[in-house]
Amino acid sequence: MSFALDRERVVSVYELIKPYLRVTPIVEVNGADFGLEPSPLTLKLEALQHAGSFKARGAFTHLLTRDVPAAGVVAASGGNHGAAVAYAAMRLGHAAKIFVPTVCSQAKVDRIRSYGAELSIGGERYADALAASEEWAAQTGALAVHAFDQPETLLGQATMGLELAAQAPALDTLLAAVGGGGLLGGIAAWYAGDGNRGSRSVRVIGVEPEGAPTLTAALAAGRPVDAPAGSIAADSLAPRQVGELMFPIARDHVDRVVLVSDRAIRRAQRALWEQLRVIAEPGGAAAFAALLSGAYRPAPGERVGVVVSGGNTTPEAFAQALVEAG
Repeated sequence: MSFALDRERVVSVYELIKPYLRVTPIVEVNGADFGLEPSPLTLKLEALQHAGSFKARGAFTHLLTRDVPAAGVVAASGGNHGAAVAYAAMRLGHAAKIFVPTVCSQAKVDRIRSYGAELSIGGERYADALAASEEWAAQTGALAVHAFDQPETLLGQATMGLELAAQAPALDTLLAAVGGGGLLGGIAAWYAGDGNRGSRSVRVIGVEPEGAPTLTAALAAGRPVDAPAGSIAADSLAPRQVGELMFPIARDHVDRVVLVSDRAIRRAQRALWEQLRVIAEPGGAAAFAALLSGAYRPAPGERVGVVVSGGNTTPEAFAQALVEAG
Protein backbone atom coordinates (compact mmCIF):
# COMPACT_ATOMS: atom_id res chain seq x y z
CA MET A 1 0.00 0.00 0.00
CA SER A 2 1.09 3.58 -0.61
CA PHE A 3 -0.40 6.91 0.31
CA ALA A 4 0.59 10.44 -0.63
CA LEU A 5 -1.12 13.12 1.40
CA ASP A 6 -2.61 15.85 -0.78
CA ARG A 7 -2.55 19.08 1.22
CA GLU A 8 -5.38 20.58 -0.82
CA ARG A 9 -7.47 17.53 0.05
CA VAL A 10 -6.68 18.04 3.74
CA VAL A 11 -7.91 21.62 3.48
CA SER A 12 -11.14 20.52 1.80
CA VAL A 13 -11.64 17.73 4.34
CA TYR A 14 -11.13 20.20 7.17
CA GLU A 15 -13.82 22.47 5.80
CA LEU A 16 -16.14 19.47 5.52
CA ILE A 17 -15.63 18.11 9.04
CA LYS A 18 -15.08 21.40 10.89
CA PRO A 19 -18.80 21.97 11.64
CA TYR A 20 -18.76 18.70 13.60
CA LEU A 21 -15.54 19.35 15.53
CA ARG A 22 -14.21 21.63 18.20
CA VAL A 23 -11.28 23.84 17.28
CA THR A 24 -9.29 22.67 20.26
CA PRO A 25 -7.31 25.33 22.10
CA ILE A 26 -3.61 25.73 22.60
CA VAL A 27 -2.04 26.72 25.90
CA GLU A 28 1.30 28.52 25.86
CA VAL A 29 3.46 27.92 28.92
CA ASN A 30 7.10 28.07 29.96
CA GLY A 31 9.17 24.96 30.55
CA ALA A 32 10.24 26.46 33.86
CA ASP A 33 6.69 25.92 35.13
CA PHE A 34 7.42 22.18 35.00
CA GLY A 35 10.97 22.24 36.33
CA LEU A 36 12.50 22.26 32.84
CA GLU A 37 14.86 24.76 31.27
CA PRO A 38 13.07 28.03 30.53
CA SER A 39 11.71 27.73 27.01
CA PRO A 40 8.37 28.26 25.28
CA LEU A 41 6.00 25.30 25.18
CA THR A 42 2.72 25.09 23.27
CA LEU A 43 0.23 22.40 24.26
CA LYS A 44 -2.47 21.42 21.76
CA LEU A 45 -5.38 20.16 23.87
CA GLU A 46 -6.97 17.51 21.69
CA ALA A 47 -8.25 15.87 24.87
CA LEU A 48 -10.99 18.52 24.70
CA GLN A 49 -12.18 17.27 21.30
CA HIS A 50 -15.59 15.60 20.91
CA ALA A 51 -15.45 12.00 22.18
CA GLY A 52 -12.35 12.90 24.19
CA SER A 53 -9.56 12.65 21.61
CA PHE A 54 -8.24 13.67 18.19
CA LYS A 55 -9.84 10.52 16.76
CA ALA A 56 -13.06 12.40 15.98
CA ARG A 57 -11.25 14.00 13.04
CA GLY A 58 -10.66 10.72 11.25
CA ALA A 59 -14.07 9.33 12.17
CA PHE A 60 -15.98 12.23 10.64
CA THR A 61 -13.76 12.18 7.57
CA HIS A 62 -14.77 8.56 6.92
CA LEU A 63 -18.47 9.07 7.49
CA LEU A 64 -18.70 12.29 5.46
CA THR A 65 -16.60 11.23 2.46
CA ARG A 66 -17.70 7.59 2.03
CA ASP A 67 -21.07 6.01 1.35
CA VAL A 68 -22.41 4.46 4.54
CA PRO A 69 -24.60 1.38 3.88
CA ALA A 70 -27.79 0.50 5.71
CA ALA A 71 -25.72 -1.85 7.90
CA GLY A 72 -23.92 1.18 9.27
CA VAL A 73 -20.29 1.30 10.30
CA VAL A 74 -17.95 -1.00 12.19
CA ALA A 75 -14.67 -0.24 13.92
CA ALA A 76 -12.08 -1.93 16.08
CA SER A 77 -10.39 0.13 18.72
CA GLY A 78 -8.45 0.22 21.93
CA GLY A 79 -11.13 2.70 22.97
CA ASN A 80 -10.69 6.23 21.64
CA HIS A 81 -11.29 5.44 17.98
CA GLY A 82 -14.35 3.43 18.92
CA ALA A 83 -15.73 6.33 20.92
CA ALA A 84 -15.06 8.70 18.04
CA VAL A 85 -16.74 6.47 15.45
CA ALA A 86 -19.69 5.90 17.78
CA TYR A 87 -20.02 9.66 18.31
CA ALA A 88 -19.79 10.47 14.61
CA ALA A 89 -22.32 7.76 13.78
CA MET A 90 -24.71 9.13 16.40
CA ARG A 91 -24.38 12.68 15.06
CA LEU A 92 -24.93 11.57 11.47
CA GLY A 93 -27.69 9.03 12.14
CA HIS A 94 -25.89 5.77 11.36
CA ALA A 95 -25.77 2.46 13.20
CA ALA A 96 -22.38 1.56 14.69
CA LYS A 97 -20.83 -1.67 15.93
CA ILE A 98 -17.60 -1.26 17.92
CA PHE A 99 -15.19 -4.03 18.89
CA VAL A 100 -12.73 -3.45 21.72
CA PRO A 101 -10.33 -5.74 23.61
CA THR A 102 -10.55 -6.41 27.33
CA VAL A 103 -7.75 -3.89 27.92
CA CYS A 104 -10.16 -1.09 26.96
CA SER A 105 -10.67 1.20 29.96
CA GLN A 106 -14.03 1.55 31.65
CA ALA A 107 -14.15 5.22 30.72
CA LYS A 108 -13.96 4.35 27.04
CA VAL A 109 -16.44 1.49 27.33
CA ASP A 110 -18.93 3.83 29.01
CA ARG A 111 -18.38 6.57 26.44
CA ILE A 112 -18.92 4.23 23.48
CA ARG A 113 -22.15 2.95 24.99
CA SER A 114 -23.32 6.48 25.79
CA TYR A 115 -23.33 7.25 22.08
CA GLY A 116 -25.71 4.39 21.34
CA ALA A 117 -23.29 2.07 19.57
CA GLU A 118 -23.46 -1.71 19.89
CA LEU A 119 -20.33 -2.76 21.76
CA SER A 120 -18.50 -6.09 21.74
CA ILE A 121 -15.66 -6.69 24.23
CA GLY A 122 -13.33 -9.60 23.63
CA GLY A 123 -9.74 -10.66 23.14
CA GLU A 124 -6.72 -9.29 24.93
CA ARG A 125 -5.42 -6.74 22.43
CA TYR A 126 -6.41 -4.46 19.57
CA ALA A 127 -5.46 -7.10 16.99
CA ASP A 128 -8.15 -9.40 18.39
CA ALA A 129 -10.77 -6.69 18.11
CA LEU A 130 -9.66 -5.90 14.57
CA ALA A 131 -10.07 -9.53 13.46
CA ALA A 132 -13.57 -9.62 14.96
CA SER A 133 -14.52 -6.35 13.27
CA GLU A 134 -13.32 -7.58 9.88
CA GLU A 135 -15.46 -10.69 10.25
CA TRP A 136 -18.48 -8.53 11.14
CA ALA A 137 -17.91 -6.31 8.10
CA ALA A 138 -17.73 -9.36 5.83
CA GLN A 139 -20.94 -10.80 7.29
CA THR A 140 -23.04 -7.64 7.33
CA GLY A 141 -21.63 -5.30 4.71
CA ALA A 142 -21.01 -2.61 7.32
CA LEU A 143 -18.50 0.09 6.39
CA ALA A 144 -15.15 -0.63 8.05
CA VAL A 145 -13.52 2.43 9.63
CA HIS A 146 -9.91 1.63 10.48
CA ALA A 147 -8.30 3.30 13.47
CA PHE A 148 -5.12 4.31 11.63
CA ASP A 149 -4.46 2.47 8.34
CA GLN A 150 -6.86 3.98 5.82
CA PRO A 151 -6.40 7.15 3.74
CA GLU A 152 -9.46 8.82 5.26
CA THR A 153 -8.08 8.31 8.75
CA LEU A 154 -4.76 9.93 7.87
CA LEU A 155 -6.48 12.80 6.07
CA GLY A 156 -8.67 13.47 9.09
CA GLN A 157 -5.83 13.38 11.58
CA ALA A 158 -3.77 15.65 9.30
CA THR A 159 -6.35 18.38 9.92
CA MET A 160 -4.90 18.72 13.41
CA GLY A 161 -1.61 19.74 11.80
CA LEU A 162 -3.39 22.26 9.62
CA GLU A 163 -5.22 23.69 12.62
CA LEU A 164 -2.13 23.86 14.82
CA ALA A 165 -0.04 25.45 12.08
CA ALA A 166 -2.49 28.35 12.07
CA GLN A 167 -2.61 28.60 15.87
CA ALA A 168 1.15 28.31 16.46
CA PRO A 169 3.01 29.15 13.24
CA ALA A 170 6.40 29.64 14.92
CA LEU A 171 6.92 26.12 16.27
CA ASP A 172 10.29 24.49 15.76
CA THR A 173 9.34 21.00 16.98
CA LEU A 174 6.15 19.04 17.57
CA LEU A 175 5.91 15.95 19.81
CA ALA A 176 3.06 13.47 19.31
CA ALA A 177 2.37 10.02 20.68
CA VAL A 178 2.42 6.94 18.44
CA GLY A 179 -0.02 4.06 18.53
CA GLY A 180 -0.89 2.82 15.06
CA GLY A 181 0.52 6.06 13.74
CA GLY A 182 -2.51 7.76 12.21
CA LEU A 183 -1.96 11.00 14.13
CA LEU A 184 1.81 11.08 13.71
CA GLY A 185 1.60 10.14 10.04
CA GLY A 186 -1.05 12.74 9.30
CA ILE A 187 0.67 15.65 10.99
CA ALA A 188 4.14 14.66 9.72
CA ALA A 189 2.83 14.57 6.17
CA TRP A 190 1.10 17.93 6.65
CA TYR A 191 4.22 19.65 7.96
CA ALA A 192 6.43 17.99 5.34
CA GLY A 193 4.21 19.51 2.67
CA ASP A 194 4.64 22.90 4.31
CA GLY A 195 8.44 22.74 4.31
CA ASN A 196 8.97 25.75 2.06
CA ARG A 197 7.27 28.35 4.24
CA GLY A 198 10.11 30.79 4.56
CA SER A 199 13.24 29.24 6.05
CA ARG A 200 11.45 27.37 8.84
CA SER A 201 10.24 23.79 8.97
CA VAL A 202 8.76 21.88 11.89
CA ARG A 203 10.62 18.87 13.27
CA VAL A 204 8.15 16.10 14.16
CA ILE A 205 9.05 13.70 17.00
CA GLY A 206 7.19 10.49 17.76
CA VAL A 207 6.81 9.29 21.35
CA GLU A 208 6.09 5.68 22.33
CA PRO A 209 5.85 3.79 25.62
CA GLU A 210 8.81 1.54 26.32
CA GLY A 211 6.35 -1.34 26.58
CA ALA A 212 4.88 -0.71 23.11
CA PRO A 213 7.74 0.38 20.80
CA THR A 214 5.76 -0.25 17.62
CA LEU A 215 7.22 2.41 15.33
CA THR A 216 10.67 2.00 16.85
CA ALA A 217 10.60 -1.68 15.88
CA ALA A 218 9.30 -0.89 12.41
CA LEU A 219 12.03 1.66 11.71
CA ALA A 220 14.69 -0.80 12.88
CA ALA A 221 13.28 -3.52 10.63
CA GLY A 222 12.59 -1.28 7.65
CA ARG A 223 8.91 -2.24 7.63
CA PRO A 224 5.99 -2.66 10.06
CA VAL A 225 6.61 -5.67 12.29
CA ASP A 226 5.00 -7.13 15.38
CA ALA A 227 6.09 -5.45 18.60
CA PRO A 228 5.30 -5.84 22.30
CA ALA A 229 1.97 -4.37 23.36
CA GLY A 230 2.40 -3.52 27.02
CA SER A 231 2.29 -0.25 29.02
CA ILE A 232 -0.34 1.58 31.01
CA ALA A 233 -1.22 3.25 27.70
CA ALA A 234 -2.01 -0.07 25.99
CA ASP A 235 -5.62 0.93 25.33
CA SER A 236 -4.47 3.73 23.02
CA LEU A 237 -0.81 3.21 22.09
CA ALA A 238 -0.31 -0.53 21.67
CA PRO A 239 -1.45 -2.07 18.39
CA ARG A 240 0.56 -5.01 17.14
CA GLN A 241 2.04 -3.02 14.24
CA VAL A 242 2.05 0.52 12.93
CA GLY A 243 0.06 1.16 9.77
CA GLU A 244 1.41 0.31 6.32
CA LEU A 245 0.27 3.70 5.04
CA MET A 246 1.93 5.79 7.72
CA PHE A 247 5.22 3.90 7.81
CA PRO A 248 6.86 5.52 4.75
CA ILE A 249 5.67 8.91 6.00
CA ALA A 250 7.34 8.29 9.36
CA ARG A 251 10.47 6.92 7.73
CA ASP A 252 10.82 9.98 5.50
CA HIS A 253 9.41 12.82 7.59
CA VAL A 254 9.59 11.99 11.31
CA ASP A 255 12.86 13.24 12.79
CA ARG A 256 13.08 10.53 15.44
CA VAL A 257 11.10 8.38 17.85
CA VAL A 258 11.78 8.42 21.59
CA LEU A 259 10.61 6.03 24.30
CA VAL A 260 9.11 6.85 27.68
CA SER A 261 8.49 4.69 30.73
CA ASP A 262 5.12 4.13 32.37
CA ARG A 263 6.49 6.02 35.37
CA ALA A 264 7.26 9.01 33.16
CA ILE A 265 3.75 8.90 31.71
CA ARG A 266 2.22 8.93 35.19
CA ARG A 267 4.43 11.90 36.15
CA ALA A 268 3.29 13.74 33.04
CA GLN A 269 -0.35 13.14 33.90
CA ARG A 270 0.27 14.56 37.35
CA ALA A 271 2.25 17.56 36.09
CA LEU A 272 -0.44 18.51 33.57
CA TRP A 273 -3.01 18.38 36.35
CA GLU A 274 -1.00 20.19 39.01
CA GLN A 275 0.19 23.03 36.77
CA LEU A 276 -2.68 23.45 34.31
CA ARG A 277 -5.60 21.45 35.71
CA VAL A 278 -5.57 19.49 32.44
CA ILE A 279 -6.74 15.87 32.65
CA ALA A 280 -4.99 13.50 30.27
CA GLU A 281 -5.26 9.74 29.97
CA PRO A 282 -1.93 7.84 29.83
CA GLY A 283 -1.72 7.85 26.04
CA GLY A 284 -2.69 11.51 25.99
CA ALA A 285 0.17 12.42 28.33
CA ALA A 286 2.87 10.31 26.65
CA ALA A 287 4.19 13.06 24.39
CA PHE A 288 4.57 15.44 27.32
CA ALA A 289 6.33 12.68 29.25
CA ALA A 290 9.14 12.85 26.69
CA LEU A 291 9.93 16.38 27.83
CA LEU A 292 9.61 15.78 31.55
CA SER A 293 11.75 12.64 31.47
CA GLY A 294 14.44 14.08 29.26
CA ALA A 295 13.78 11.58 26.47
CA TYR A 296 13.60 14.70 24.31
CA ARG A 297 15.70 17.70 25.32
CA PRO A 298 14.99 20.96 23.48
CA ALA A 299 17.82 23.25 22.51
CA PRO A 300 17.91 26.66 24.23
CA GLY A 301 15.08 28.79 22.90
CA GLU A 302 13.56 25.96 20.87
CA ARG A 303 9.82 26.43 20.48
CA VAL A 304 8.25 23.07 21.22
CA GLY A 305 4.68 21.95 20.67
CA VAL A 306 3.13 18.94 22.40
CA VAL A 307 -0.10 17.17 21.48
CA VAL A 308 -2.16 16.21 24.52
CA SER A 309 -4.08 13.71 22.46
CA GLY A 310 -6.73 12.18 24.72
CA GLY A 311 -8.50 12.56 28.02
CA ASN A 312 -10.79 9.55 28.34
CA THR A 313 -10.50 8.46 31.94
CA THR A 314 -12.71 8.27 35.00
CA PRO A 315 -12.33 10.32 38.19
CA GLU A 316 -11.39 7.13 40.04
CA ALA A 317 -8.79 6.04 37.48
CA PHE A 318 -7.30 9.51 37.29
CA ALA A 319 -7.09 9.81 41.06
CA GLN A 320 -5.25 6.47 41.14
CA ALA A 321 -2.90 7.71 38.41
CA LEU A 322 -1.97 10.72 40.55
CA VAL A 323 -1.24 8.41 43.47
CA GLU A 324 0.94 6.17 41.32
CA ALA A 325 2.85 9.21 40.05
CA GLY A 326 4.17 9.67 43.57
